[in-house]
Amino acid sequence: MTLAQLLGNAPDDKIAIILPERDIRVSYGALRAQVQAVAGQLAAAGVSRGDRVASALPNGLPAIVSFLAASVAGTAAPLNPAYKEDEFRFYLEDTAAKVLIVPPGEGEAARRAAGVRVPVLEIDVDDAGTVGLTGVAGRNAVTPPSTDDVALVLHTSGSTGRPKRVPLTHANLSISAQNVARSYALTGDDVSLCVMPLFHVHGLVASTLATLWSGGTVVVPAKFNPLSFWRVADQYRVTWYSAVPTLHQLLLARVAGAGSASSRPAGAERLRFIRSCSAALPPQVMHDLEAAFGAPVLEAYGMTEAAHQMASNPLPPRAHKAGSVGPGTDVRISIMDKEGRHLPRGQEGEVVIQGPNVIRGYENNPEANASSFVDGWFRTGDQGRLDADGYLHLVARIKELINRGGEKISPREIDEVLLAHPAVAEAVCFGVPHATWGEEVAAAVVLRGAASEADLLAYCRERLADYKRPKHIHITDAIPRTATGKIQRGAVAKAYTQHVP
Repeated sequence: MTLAQLLGNAPDDKIAIILPERDIRVSYGALRAQVQAVAGQLAAAGVSRGDRVASALPNGLPAIVSFLAASVAGTAAPLNPAYKEDEFRFYLEDTAAKVLIVPPGEGEAARRAAGVRVPVLEIDVDDAGTVGLTGVAGRNAVTPPSTDDVALVLHTSGSTGRPKRVPLTHANLSISAQNVARSYALTGDDVSLCVMPLFHVHGLVASTLATLWSGGTVVVPAKFNPLSFWRVADQYRVTWYSAVPTLHQLLLARVAGAGSASSRPAGAERLRFIRSCSAALPPQVMHDLEAAFGAPVLEAYGMTEAAHQMASNPLPPRAHKAGSVGPGTDVRISIMDKEGRHLPRGQEGEVVIQGPNVIRGYENNPEANASSFVDGWFRTGDQGRLDADGYLHLVARIKELINRGGEKISPREIDEVLLAHPAVAEAVCFGVPHATWGEEVAAAVVLRGAASEADLLAYCRERLADYKRPKHIHITDAIPRTATGKIQRGAVAKAYTQHVP
């Protein structure tokens, strides 16, 4: 099944998308027509099968339509609109973007990065909820893609290198969306509130594609706002939402006297379930959410290479376990030791997965493919165990990625930014515990010239998106190393953790 076919289960007049800020409602018939129209515009702009269509868009109907249209005409390559110019330049060059889509009059950093090499197209939505590319004359015919064509290319950060390109086919994405929908018994009566970014698989696949495949409705605010969350949920009769633990905690922080039906915010009574994914959910937060909002909280396990979901706690009456991400959801999960042997239940090792939603390999990265795939299994880099019921419990990350509120950050990328400063001789970035974000970014540097922490923080502010910037940079005489001279980020983090609030 292709992504365009994924939209085919609902009647034309059923509402597919709601934009709450303007109370715009878009039917499935209109959505399908707009996707084909914008795909034709992209083709008229020179996009063909396999070409990468980059975009830097906030959440909203243009982001959804451009993603689906790009997957029809070529390959979607959505980017975080908060990136800085250098970051945009890297991703545009790495994907060999054919065009870049931005909102009218916005996306200055992305436009500068595109320069004269990448044509910039503007996309907008009118008050009737019609999306189109401005300044593109005419539409060209588009040959429908096959299920094996790459629909979406994203980057996943590596702890020891530059971000890796992840090619997700139409089959990968549609199968994952169906897995999510089946996991939670989604129907045309369900309404999801999409609060996760649409440049990540969490927001795209779980909140959006799974709902659209089931014939339900997706409410898409421009950004997450805990002040308006429950008003929107109540007004549009939301039945579920999916978020990272940080957002759940922000909602909890605004609930006083939680624990009884009378104290629940209006709108909570319609929630069938609350989904949590993309970062570990503390058991206490799970219990607090259930007490505050009166709905089961189902923690799931996802990653970009699996087109998002790999496992999830099930709906009642089956058990959902605090501290577990549940059993595999039409994905095979095993635990493997360092020698490649599959371990019995109860023993800890590396989590490995198989399934039709899992990529066959990274793009143009044979080294990463050799280390990440073994005998048909994808190595997640996470350590865990399966309990007697087949529920997966994640113990630790083998890889060194920093997980800040669900955003995966490559420490090597921050290393390289700091090392480009003329006063920095050595640099190592690492994650430290944080009460709200799970992990926060910090770094240690050895100087060869004059610079203060404030100087280095300002330097990073100009070159890194806000969520990637170190909040503390420790200036030291030496960075701890192993006997062989290697830096162990974990050891460095441990040495400096006590200095971070």
